[in-house]
Amino acid sequence: MPSLITLADILAARDRIQHTAVRTPLVPLSRERLRAAGFTQFADYAPQIFLKDESAQPIKSFKLRGAYNKIAQLSPEELKRGVITYSSGNHAQGVAFSARALGGKAVIVMPANSPQVKMDATRALGAEIVTVGPASTERKLKAEELAAEHGYTIIPPYDDPAIIAGQATCGLEILGQLPDADLVLSPVSGGGLLSGVATGIKLARTAANKPAPPVYGCEPELAADSAESFAAKALVEWPAEKTTRTLCDGLRTQSLGKLNFEHILKFVDGIVTVTEDEIRTALRMLLTATDIVPEPSGAVSVAVALFHALEIPGITTSSKVVAVVSGGNLDPALRTQLESESAAAHV
Repeated sequence: MPSLITLADILAARDRIQHTAVRTPLVPLSRERLRAAGFTQFADYAPQIFLKDESAQPIKSFKLRGAYNKIAQLSPEELKRGVITYSSGNHAQGVAFSARALGGKAVIVMPANSPQVKMDATRALGAEIVTVGPASTERKLKAEELAAEHGYTIIPPYDDPAIIAGQATCGLEILGQLPDADLVLSPVSGGGLLSGVATGIKLARTAANKPAPPVYGCEPELAADSAESFAAKALVEWPAEKTTRTLCDGLRTQSLGKLNFEHILKFVDGIVTVTEDEIRTALRMLLTATDIVPEPSGAVSVAVALFHALEIPGITTSSKVVAVVSGGNLDPALRTQLESESAAAHV
């Protein structure tokens, strides 16, 4: 059984990243703005929704938390040799940003089908990019090959205690911003954010001798390996040709990380899946009824809040539901398409 992170690990991560990662805002979703944007059904029948806006991070994603926490603990010699990771985009930027801030070189192995906006942003942060095919296993193998050849330190995107502890700081912030939250929703792919948020919330509340809100993972139906794994209580891997069907490029990982899965089994209460149509509706709603610009992966938790939160035991229209909007690196072409859909639907 792998060792789980502790509250001390999370508090140390919070101190380590406090001058780099932002304490992101928790934004109430206004029922008035929902009605004005044409989403009356959600204004009338959804619970009270609060958006934890991780797109407010310097790289527009929560990934900075874990990446900086990991890289900041490397020795000067390791930083000099450089770091490498494998990522479809947001972790790539987190590693590139952190390495540059700490004076190290970053090499990123990315799938060739990564959104151009994420590849351009990663290069702009000074990283060297190596492209491979769409399978998450391909990029991991290539990163390991290059690390062995050049002496780079691998910065895993999720399956690492320092990464989990960094992401867990998001959970601590939620507790500080909304102590009476009734439910917390987090996107899940490799499991770094979900395992961190759930662990941070549950450990902090246990230490304070207070009840913790349930924490649920949110995942596209077309890439639902995490939901299947959670139900089976055993890790399941989906082939790349299945997970790449979803619009959510950041949630196409083929399997949860092993350490992440152990945390999820202990601290997460369930995983809910959503359709592609529900994801697109959540995206359109956020673009028209809020000031947040989300990417598809970041809107999955909002889709659950809008369409499925009331199916979760104990949740009513008066419940306070936190949806983590995990990132905001939205492809400009997709944004134009979504805005056109909204205009056509008069919403």
